[in-house]
Formats: sequence, C-alpha cells, structure tokens
Amino acid sequence: GKMKRVVTGFDDKGKSVFLSQAKPGVTYESEYIRWTELWSSYPDDTLPIDPPSGPKREAVNDSVFPSVGKSIFRILEFFPGTFDPSKLSEQELDEMKSSLPGLLDHVEDDDAEMHATGSIDYGVILSGRINLELDEGEVAELGPGDVWIQNGTRHAWRVEEKCTMAVVLVGVDRKS
Repeated sequence: GKMKRVVTGFDDKGKSVFLSQAKPGVTYESEYIRWTELWSSYPDDTLPIDPPSGPKREAVNDSVFPSVGKSIFRILEFFPGTFDPSKLSEQELDEMKSSLPGLLDHVEDDDAEMHATGSIDYGVILSGRINLELDEGEVAELGPGDVWIQNGTRHAWRVEEKCTMAVVLVGVDRKS
C-alpha cells in the first residue's frame, strides 16, 4: 500500500517539528500475513523523547508482545488460509523467529492460531473481514470501521478474505 508514517517531535527551541514522513518498512511477510511495526513506547519515556527517535521505535526489539508499560503500534494484513507452523521449512521458521521474536512461544500445539498475550490490545479494521474467535468457539465478525478491545483473552483470528487492521498493544501485568 501507500501508507505514510508521519512522526512529530521537537526542535532545539522546543517547537513542534516533523521528525520524519516516510513509508514504513515491512517487518515480516509470508503467504499468511504482512506485518508492519510502526512505533513503540517504553515505560521510562518522558516528553520530549530524547533522543527524538528513541531506541529503534519501529523495531520489534526483544518480543512482538510488549513488556509491562511498553506499547506497540502495528499494521497487520491477514491473507486467507490457516497458519500452520508445522508446514514451514527450517528457513521459514528461522526467518519468522528472527523477524517476529516471541511470536511462536505463544503458539498452541492443537491450534496454532489460538493465543493469549500479557497485553490490552486496541484494534480497528481498516479493510476486509475477519472473525475473532474465543475459547468456547464464540465468534464476532469484524469488518471495516469495527473496533475491538482484547483484554488479554485467549483468541484466534480466522481469515475469510484479506483483512487489514491497525493495532496498539499495551503491556500489563497478568495476575492469573
């Protein structure tokens, strides 16, 4: 797509400026998903962020799932099909592990698409349709303009047609 990421910050006089306006790079792509990390914040951030771009804000860093107090902003494009890591070659698995660290740690043996995270996630469907499935097989159908809030619950995304979503994940403590 033609997505442009616009990032603001401050100049040395404290005035607001554009730090960058550019197409973000794709973090990972396969037949199932195109994953674009856009930005992240850290628990010790203060404004103005110094240095302005901070640690590599668009990099996945240690994990695709945020640690407590960290937030991550990404665009996910899902393509029809069922994700099955057992069908991936060693090379494909290695690429996924290095591009999306921590992702496969959350994959369940009996259903690779079912997972739960230590985060509260906010999402909006930009285009296409997708089904959000929970523990007992309950399903919510989501389409353009629909929003969802995932409170650390076990879930799966079932893709009928190409679907693009914007997601913000906020790392929180999990007590149980």
